[in-house]
Amino acid sequence: MAIEAGDSFTSSPDVIAREVGGETVLLDLENGVYFGLNPVGGRIWNFLDGETRSVVEITQLLSEEYEIDAVQAEADVIALATDLLEHGLIKPAAD
Repeated sequence: MAIEAGDSFTSSPDVIAREVGGETVLLDLENGVYFGLNPVGGRIWNFLDGETRSVVEITQLLSEEYEIDAVQAEADVIALATDLLEHGLIKPAAD
């Protein structure tokens, strides 16, 4: 699935997240796989955890919080969302 700016996602209910040493560690309870996120990736996860948000919303929150370029922020959000989606850690929002 190619992710676009208007796409919305939510965290999978089968995933537990914990912060460990400045890194966010995700555990997929369904398959027992751990997934590590750097601090910015962890922040993106926090924006999604228990919420349904679009790439645009996350990009705006990220660019405001970290004062970074929105174009680069969107590319980073799409890259991470693609990876998380491929690993089943996030789910597309129901229409």
